[in-house]
Amino acid sequence: MTVAIIFAGGVGIRFHGSDIPKQFMQHDGKTVLVHTLTHFQNSKWVDRILVVCVEDWIQHCRDDILQFGMDKVTEVIPGGKTGQESIYNGLRRAGELFPPDSTVLIHDGVRPLIEPDTIEKCVKSVHEFGSAITVADCTETVLVEGRDGLQHRFVDRSLCRNAKAPQCFVLKDILVAHGQARKEKMSFIDSAMLMSHYGYQLHLVYGSAANIKITTMEDYQIFCALYDLRKRAADGAE
Repeated sequence: MTVAIIFAGGVGIRFHGSDIPKQFMQHDGKTVLVHTLTHFQNSKWVDRILVVCVEDWIQHCRDDILQFGMDKVTEVIPGGKTGQESIYNGLRRAGELFPPDSTVLIHDGVRPLIEPDTIEKCVKSVHEFGSAITVADCTETVLVEGRDGLQHRFVDRSLCRNAKAPQCFVLKDILVAHGQARKEKMSFIDSAMLMSHYGYQLHLVYGSAANIKITTMEDYQIFCALYDLRKRAADGAE
């Protein structure tokens, strides 16, 4: 069993210029979230989908899922006060619905440009290694700023990777790690950091740098441009 947990629980406090949460911004007749869900709906490597949604928009999300025939979506559940809590809500529900040895793919609802082969590689990686962290090569100079703002340290970018999504694990493993983090009141930026902290080995899966997370209005505009280019290329190939 492979379950995708799509996290759409944020309200987009850095997304200026709109009162609509970024996952519900529209392009080409669909919300960003629907664009994201479509990739998992169409993947033969994904059996079921859980959506974790900001509570005030749950009915809107359900309406979209019905309109676009997302029949792999099992439930839409409310998010928490933080991203980590929202992911835990999704994982806890997955633990109630699916076998403990299920593969779980945690993905941002605002990463609508994920490619089908990335999903496939992630599922296969979990089957073989127990984890899959989607990454892309770092193509710019990396500089670590000192505490005083003056002492800087440059990092060899050939050794650096940009962590993206999905981040994927065996369901029972990540539930145990989340439970430990809650017990210790520990907070982590993402699932990869959480799992690494608790001693799990992380296997890297390389994906496209275009698999961006929409955080700002500029990100949304980049998504629209890349989506339109892909659509024109696909139309021209037919």
